Amino acid sequence: MSSSSRPVFSGLLLAAAGAIAFSGKAIIVKLSYRYGVDAVTVVMLRMLIALPFFIGLGLWSERQAHAKANPLTRRDVLGIMGLGFVGYYLSSFLDFLGLQYITASLERLILYLNPTMVVVLGWLFFKKPIQPIRMWAMALSYSGVLLVFSHELTVAGTDVALGTSLVLASALTYAMYLIYSGQLVQRIGSTRLVGWATSVACVCCIAQFLLLRPLSAADVPHEVLWLAALNAVACTVAPVLMVMMAIERIGAALTAQTGMIGPMATITLGVLVLGEPLNAWIGVGTLLVLGGVFVVSKYGAK
Repeated sequence: MSSSSRPVFSGLLLAAAGAIAFSGKAIIVKLSYRYGVDAVTVVMLRMLIALPFFIGLGLWSERQAHAKANPLTRRDVLGIMGLGFVGYYLSSFLDFLGLQYITASLERLILYLNPTMVVVLGWLFFKKPIQPIRMWAMALSYSGVLLVFSHELTVAGTDVALGTSLVLASALTYAMYLIYSGQLVQRIGSTRLVGWATSVACVCCIAQFLLLRPLSAADVPHEVLWLAALNAVACTVAPVLMVMMAIERIGAALTAQTGMIGPMATITLGVLVLGEPLNAWIGVGTLLVLGGVFVVSKYGAK
């Protein structure tokens, strides 16, 4: 392999590994629910373990910014707190709640509608025009989710509607984070924003647990603690770092397109680990979602 192709190859590997690691989150959460714990407790444990890593990332990026004489302003701090609350805390909590009612496969397909939501929000809030081909692509993606949703609704009952609504709200809040984080990222940098915004989210999840649950609720089976540690390190911290390194090597557009391996990984893990069904409905729905997202991402990159 030539020296010029090594960064591209390593970037592709990092992007694929990050997407697969992110996909494992839903599997681990579903496994945790089998031990009788709820979403408030599971998300708290995940964020409690991840908090030191994200504080470390924030402090490291702060040192880099200090060397460039780029201190945080009061407006920056307020922006970080707001984006951390909406984009990481609220989005994560709604996602964990939704996973109590739907399969990991459907959850990942819904979350993969995120790029289409960014396009729609850009049109609503900033009057950015939507090209006709992107409208068709979005219709394709949403038809895929509707196909899988309608099938699960007939099999699993009305709880699927509640779970789907919660995960859709999760995807929407994260899309809002992406829309409003653009200017802040340009000013303070992506690593700095991720480090501090996720730290804010971790504190929110811990505070939520302390407000809504007695401390005795933290006395969970050892298996849940191990799953939380795995979720925090392998499916939260590690993929964030891998995706950032992939973007440095191959750019955001190619990283996003490589990340489309994510839904396939979730479906595969759901079948192998959770025993979730694999049928033609899920297969066709996944192809429709990925096809639409690919077109939206491609034209967005242009």
